[in-house]
Amino acid sequence: MCEAEFKEGLKSFGLIPDDRQMEIFDAYYRKLVEVNAVMNLTAITEKRDVYILHFLDSLSLIQAARMADITISPTCRMIDVGTGAGFPGLPLKIMLEQMHLTLLDSLNKRLNFLSAVTKDNDLRNVQMIHARAEDGARLPELRDTFDFAVSRAVAPLPVLCEYCLPYVRIGGYFAAYKTAAVRDELPQAANAIHVLGAKTVSTQFFTLPGTDVQRAIVFIQKCAKTPKKYPRKAGTPKNNPL
Repeated sequence: MCEAEFKEGLKSFGLIPDDRQMEIFDAYYRKLVEVNAVMNLTAITEKRDVYILHFLDSLSLIQAARMADITISPTCRMIDVGTGAGFPGLPLKIMLEQMHLTLLDSLNKRLNFLSAVTKDNDLRNVQMIHARAEDGARLPELRDTFDFAVSRAVAPLPVLCEYCLPYVRIGGYFAAYKTAAVRDELPQAANAIHVLGAKTVSTQFFTLPGTDVQRAIVFIQKCAKTPKKYPRKAGTPKNNPL
């Protein structure tokens, strides 16, 4: 029944998955549970919870962008910074199949799992980058490149901005998945957003369909190139936020 609830939630986002996409979500779920038995990918393993709290939550970006009047091109270039078990990037790729997706994580074993999911399901134009966020952003092929950077990582907004904004092209967006408590983080992040060459353009608050979970997505637009000294060396953004 969770598949029906998942599809109903997607319908509220204006999304209608086809049979192949539903098969990929099922394969993704099964591989997640299989690998999670030997490697810690997620504390959430019940099927309904994975479909709603991981898959549906990841896809809420599409509805939030629509509400914010921000266009996500079907062929956009997106990077998921600190992707973990692939959230939010991989569910977005499943629904937006023409997207060019980069999944970045500091643990190679997570990327091996994600590589298996993409290959098993013939998901193309997915790149894996094994690096810390601070180090990846200094690679010329990644810096100032992406239409969207996304992250569901659990970190304060000023820290996430320093991790993610260097990857975004001028005019592109960093979309931060947060809880409703982000209202308190936004003032604290104002300096970091300004210093990094960006501005907050919209914060969308919503209740995740089928739950009482309060969520928010903050859209931060890149207005100018991030100064070369950012991000600072690994560990500094977390220990000494802007």
